[in-house]
Parts: sequence; C-alpha cells; structure tokens
Amino acid sequence: MSISKELFKGFYKENPVFRLALGLCPTLAVSNSVQNAVGMGAAVTFVLICSNVIVSMIRHGVPKKIRIPIYIVVIATFVTIVDLVMAGFAPALHKSLGIFVPLIVVNCIILGRAEAFAGKNNVGRSFIDGLGMGIGFTLALMALAIVRELLGDGKLWGIPVLSSGYEPVLIFILPPGAFLTLGLFLGFFNWLDIKMQK
Repeated sequence: MSISKELFKGFYKENPVFRLALGLCPTLAVSNSVQNAVGMGAAVTFVLICSNVIVSMIRHGVPKKIRIPIYIVVIATFVTIVDLVMAGFAPALHKSLGIFVPLIVVNCIILGRAEAFAGKNNVGRSFIDGLGMGIGFTLALMALAIVRELLGDGKLWGIPVLSSGYEPVLIFILPPGAFLTLGLFLGFFNWLDIKMQK
C-alpha cells in the first residue's frame, strides 16, 4: 500500500469511529464540545504515533508471549506524558476531559494498531499509520462535536453561532444525544457505502 493510501485509510475506509466502531467510550463522552474533541483527538494522535513507532522499533526483540503487556507499558508511558503536559499547560481542558485522558491506555484503537499494524511493519509505515488513524479519530470526534454543540447549545468552540432566538435541543449535549448523533453518522456512512457500490 502506498504512503498516501496508508495515511488516508484512517480518514474514511478504516476510520476508527465510523467504520471500525473502536474507541466509542471516549468518543461518546467527550464529543459534547468541539474544544474537548480537538483536545482528546490531539492526545490520542500523539499516543498513537509514539506508541506505534516504539512498538515497531522493538517488535523483533519482544517475545510473543509477553508482547501485549509490553505494548501496554509503552502506551501507558506516552499517556502519562500527555496527562502531565495537559495538566500543566491546559488545566481547564484536562479537567473537562477528566478520567478519559488516563483511560487512553486501554483505548482499543491504540492497542489494536500496535498489535495489528506496528508489530508487523517498519517504523516509517507505523508512523504514517498512527498519524492517519489519529487524524481520522480526531475528525470523527469533531464531526460529532460540531453537530452536538451546535444543535444542543447553539455554539461552536463556546462561541454563539445561532441567533439568540434559537431554542437549543438539550438532548444533543446529554449522553443520549451522543448515541443519537453517532447512530445518525453510522447510518449515513452505511448508506453512502451502499450507494458507492451500485
């Protein structure tokens, strides 16, 4: 697969949220605002890239029986870095994302990419895969957050966008709104796939 295909597969064809349905817990929890979505997407992208690169570098020296625990230690190292940097430089965002930053360690997107891709490919391809999947995850979070924040609060990035007469549909900011919005997006992409096959 070419480098561009490797990079762009995470945007649509293998999008972690809309095509593979991975990482849905943080997706549903933090997609109530665009700011949260961008923060979580950046954190996951950093961890994906760094863990993919390190796993690819050590893959030949890791015994098969203990590869998963070793991958988790690598991932946890980068999650700790993200958590501390975010707490130090963006405390409001860190507080808003709460427990979902440390829970990146067990995000199935990251462990899945380490096991399925980085453990079998070279450093360059693993870097590109991590970048593409991270950007795809961030785009999916942002798409959900734009719909939820706009319809549920009339704002984008905390800035009022819709007129003062707009009556917010509060369900979109609440957890049921996350499921509703995700379901609509999944339905749309399934419909799009069927249309493209005809």
